[in-house]
Amino acid sequence: MLAQSNIRLNNYWGSAQYINPAFIYDKYEAVFSMAARKQWLGVSGSPITFFASGSTYIDNLNTQLGLIAIQDKVGYTSVTNLDLTYAYALKMGQDWQLHLGLGLNYQNLSYDMSKVKLSDNNDPTAYENLLTESTFNSDIGIELTNKSLRLGVSSLNLFSAFDNSHKYQTNTNFIYGRYRRMSNDVLNLGFGLCGIQYSNMYQAEFNMTGYFKGSQRSGLEETPDLFDVGLFVRTGTEVGLIFGFDLSKSIHLSYSYDYNLTGINQKSVGTNEIILTYNLTKKPVCHNCWY
Repeated sequence: MLAQSNIRLNNYWGSAQYINPAFIYDKYEAVFSMAARKQWLGVSGSPITFFASGSTYIDNLNTQLGLIAIQDKVGYTSVTNLDLTYAYALKMGQDWQLHLGLGLNYQNLSYDMSKVKLSDNNDPTAYENLLTESTFNSDIGIELTNKSLRLGVSSLNLFSAFDNSHKYQTNTNFIYGRYRRMSNDVLNLGFGLCGIQYSNMYQAEFNMTGYFKGSQRSGLEETPDLFDVGLFVRTGTEVGLIFGFDLSKSIHLSYSYDYNLTGINQKSVGTNEIILTYNLTKKPVCHNCWY
């Protein structure tokens, strides 16, 4: 009934909150993102997915609160997911942090009856299995991270692994590592490796991204990225390109394209995805100022 085994972005390295509730944006006061994905362009009824998220980090509590909304349309079916997330950062020395995350989500499965075509429209039993349904699910994750390295494990739609009534989205498990060189050099490289399991399917994905900076700044001030270009390979059946750049100091636009090397490429010209991210910069704290 549902064409997608699991719902996720291509460019989850830029928005890892979508695959792990333990991912924390502690660099910013708040982060908001919107994304749209059209899978298998050219195939009738292929998935169209919309994403939106917002999170805020509370420094004095070492806590991040987040909200994720996803709508996935496949043919005449539609899955809506609203996910509340909580993450806690445990500081381990000067450089390392351990992040623990939980998510509780509400999921709704509905049908666009205008797209349903039946051989007998007068059959009273034809729509018995096409009723709107809803349920609750849960996510859990953990991350170990420093300035350059990020290691994580997560399980999404955890209830689906134990109860058949929670099958609107498949239980999906991730294990990943991501390294990015952080310097004021013109080019910094990043590498990511991710293993993904859902049902009896296993995937591996490798990603390499180059981050390009403008003119170097003196001292310890960090030079912001101007744009980034990346490539990824997924289980030998898909290859893709990711490109992103800053529209302003706070807004980042990212586009990705991937091409499937299996038989579906005879009907599809690939998958397109776009993400817009807004980062709310932290205000400096002045302990000697009057307000």
